[in-house]
Amino acid sequence: MVTREDVENIALLSKLFVPEEELDGLTESMQEIINFADAINNAPAGDEGFDNINNLSNVFREDEVIESYPSEEILKNAPEQAEDHFLVRNRE
Repeated sequence: MVTREDVENIALLSKLFVPEEELDGLTESMQEIINFADAINNAPAGDEGFDNINNLSNVFREDEVIESYPSEEILKNAPEQAEDHFLVRNRE
């Protein structure tokens, strides 16, 4: 059973502000989500295999190795580079 305190704790841990008037609705919604997940977990799995209605066996193409551009050409417009790599600023 999901309680109002559970929702408040989750909001606190996720650093979300939840207005007082929305707590009851969120509590009900979260309980519905938990009930749905329980229903899925309790559904019988059965031993039926995959029904391949399209008769597909492998629709993926084979990997093909192709030549790439030289790293010097790729990096020539980079504002900053080092040892054949792009340098990016840390946004902290």
